[in-house]
Amino acid sequence: MQSEHPTPAPPAQPALPARSAQVARALAEAGVPGRVRLLDRSARTAAEAAETLGCDIGAIANSLVFLSGDEPVLVLTSGRHRVDTTALAARWGRPELRRATAEQVREATGQAIGGVAPVGHPRVLPTVVDEALTGHTRIWAAAGTPHTVFPTTADELLRLTGGRLLPVGPGTAAEPA
Repeated sequence: MQSEHPTPAPPAQPALPARSAQVARALAEAGVPGRVRLLDRSARTAAEAAETLGCDIGAIANSLVFLSGDEPVLVLTSGRHRVDTTALAARWGRPELRRATAEQVREATGQAIGGVAPVGHPRVLPTVVDEALTGHTRIWAAAGTPHTVFPTTADELLRLTGGRLLPVGPGTAAEPA
């Protein structure tokens, strides 16, 4: 028997920005179950992202682009602290790390500062995943714009990026969840 009142369709999801749709495709192709979320507020900084998502700032994976020699590299760091570029370069066995300019970030990733995702770049970048992220069962990473994020884990970031797990601060270690 058919109901006289049809079941309403679920609300339509707003379309993702083009860069975020590219990240979502890369995640789907890699078999990542977490979906890209479009936020009402900016998550340009770790503090903004943590406040918007209602999580600990240490559970935000900042995607920072540096130059090592002339090569762009990606450092996925906990939002709780800063990268010690001298210590990290020594641990990683790389030349000096210098912060990339906004133009260099966009050239290397196709994305703007404040929304750089760990994936969806024109080419794979050498990557370090901050060991402090392993202290969180769920972390959040940008998904191509300052208004998009996706849930993930440190292990998943290592798999997605082919990255290396290292401490990124002068003496940082895994943080509590």
